[in-house]
Amino acid sequence: MDEHQPSLLSLAERQAVSQSQYQSLQQPLHLTVAELQSWKVRIVDFQQQIAISPAPQQGSLFAVAEAPGQYGTPKVPNIDTLDPFALPQQNTEFWRWQFDDVGVAALYFVIDYGASLLLYVGETIKSNQRWKGEHDCKRYLLNYRQVHYDHDISSQLGIAFWPHAPADRKARQQIESALIKRWRPPFNKENWRFWGTPFVGSECS
Repeated sequence: MDEHQPSLLSLAERQAVSQSQYQSLQQPLHLTVAELQSWKVRIVDFQQQIAISPAPQQGSLFAVAEAPGQYGTPKVPNIDTLDPFALPQQNTEFWRWQFDDVGVAALYFVIDYGASLLLYVGETIKSNQRWKGEHDCKRYLLNYRQVHYDHDISSQLGIAFWPHAPADRKARQQIESALIKRWRPPFNKENWRFWGTPFVGSECS
């Protein structure tokens, strides 16, 4: 690695850098194996603690979390009972498939199952169409996959949907925000200050 290139840890500490500067990065960092593994271990360790610890009680959040789901589906659970890793796994290229309908209101989770690492949390009103067209997370995944390939390290990327989210967009977004805050997935921009942005550059060639 070039000695003048900032390390991943120093990048993670740059909390004062604006979002526009993050988005202007053209290439992901050329991570060493040690840096990549260290980045993943830090996040996995944090998320494993979340998985075994109850979320703090927040009255306003739980009022939203009890909103009825679409078409009479079960109520959305409190965020500490929603386990992204227990949901059915799908291929991240699901959006290329042919569907008979547009899908349902849902929360979705992008996961590296090989590392038990939750990378991204999102919400949608049309689960079967969410990733058609441009989506920043698709680029992050390409970069993440490429860095692993370059170092001959396996990854097992997938996506999981929780299809009982409220039809009301504001209610879904409040739950999404609470999950992002709880799990700190690194591809959500709200958490870049914690983990850095090694995968937000343009698509790997």
